Amino acid sequence: MVSTLFTDRSGGVSIAPYAANNLAFHVGDERESVTQNRERLQKLIGPTAFMNQFHGDRVVVVDGLPAEAPNADALITQEVGISLAVLVADCIPLLLWDESLQCVAAVHVGRVGLVNGIAGKVIGIMAAMGAQRIQGALGPSICGKCYQVGPDIYEEVCKVYPSAKSKTKSGHLALDLPGALSGSLSAAGIAVTRSWICTAESLDHFSYRRDGITGRQAGIIRL
Repeated sequence: MVSTLFTDRSGGVSIAPYAANNLAFHVGDERESVTQNRERLQKLIGPTAFMNQFHGDRVVVVDGLPAEAPNADALITQEVGISLAVLVADCIPLLLWDESLQCVAAVHVGRVGLVNGIAGKVIGIMAAMGAQRIQGALGPSICGKCYQVGPDIYEEVCKVYPSAKSKTKSGHLALDLPGALSGSLSAAGIAVTRSWICTAESLDHFSYRRDGITGRQAGIIRL
């Protein structure tokens, strides 16, 4: 049975501006606090594979719990009992799984990842591994009304994903990344659910756009 989880800020030991359940080492938080937060999480969900995300399109297939977090923006596994985690603070935490329990994936989809087609790459690898009926879930991320961008970035993304076109409440150019991603997945025959929580609007979630220096929540999946 596939289990999924999206964390928020609650329940950890980190202090401001990382309060409280920050799961990322790279954002400036005390290492001991992050370690405690991760240990608390893994007591609930078991051994968890994290990754060093870099807004690329590298996909790593996990055959066992890695000794060190790989440099990647997506993890896939067929191993029962290993959770996969993607860390975010506005980007989309995308979780994918096959109904026949062949494999699961955790994918980091930001603006660059969307344009690079990382979700499609992961789906292709999952299909090659035997997945036949892939489903997905998009966790909390920044909404189209809050993700203001300049004209160059707007044109770059909307040229590939016209459905990403959006505007802020004040009328500035903006991008609806979760709308574009969920639409493209549905068009590819992937049944998806989408959280409508905007991380920039929700004080229960970390948001880089809102706060600058902040922590990271996670999307987690396991067989």
